[in-house]
Amino acid sequence: MTRLVSGIALAILALGAILFLPLLGLRLTACLVTVLAAREYLGLVPSARPATMLPVLLVSVAVCWWLAAPDQGAVLPLLLVGLAWLAIDVLFQGHALEEAAARWLAPWYIGMPLGLLVAVHALGGARATLLLVATIVVSDSGQYYTGRAVGRRPLAPAISPKKTVEGAIGGLVLATGFVVLAGRAVFPTATTVSLAVLGITVAVLGISGDLFESRLKRAAGMKDSSTLIPGHGGVLDRIDALLFAVPAYYFYLRA
Repeated sequence: MTRLVSGIALAILALGAILFLPLLGLRLTACLVTVLAAREYLGLVPSARPATMLPVLLVSVAVCWWLAAPDQGAVLPLLLVGLAWLAIDVLFQGHALEEAAARWLAPWYIGMPLGLLVAVHALGGARATLLLVATIVVSDSGQYYTGRAVGRRPLAPAISPKKTVEGAIGGLVLATGFVVLAGRAVFPTATTVSLAVLGITVAVLGISGDLFESRLKRAAGMKDSSTLIPGHGGVLDRIDALLFAVPAYYFYLRA
């Protein structure tokens, strides 16, 4: 029951934000989610002490805010800031390169796609944003129910033992069919082939994002990224698939 109530509340909040918030409100919301998700991510990587977390969080928010503008594509200044902090971490703070690099992935793993998600809304409106989110939901649901019904072969047993090849195929097929049918209302000039490619791409990237976060949690010995959302774990647990899918969707929209 707790999981169901939390899930309904999250869906209402997300739908309300997509439908009713102005661009400024969406950018602020995306930055808040970036902070929450990036904190959880830093809790999964080695040696993320409080003193090393603040610069990463600041750059993550800056990347999110910068890329949320639909006409903003110059990320080189932000990349240089991140590289400078990485150099400071390694050369002057004495941190191992692997640990510092893992921390500084946060702006690009979390800040970038959340910023681009707002840019998707600015470019394509609420319908384009809802199509992306709904495709991820359809893919996840298809994976779950197909896997439970006919799943036999593990997809990635060392990372996520419950995921199956059959479930992944089911999610892929359903997500592709959904984008082909619903995508015409969002992209009226798009061909069936291009919509099918979009559906396949979003589904595959979503599965990859889910597995990526599962790998992080398994390496850290954690079941969830946090306990912030009752019955659902953390913010990162809820958006892991979306993070990988947003950039490809954004570039499709721009094209």
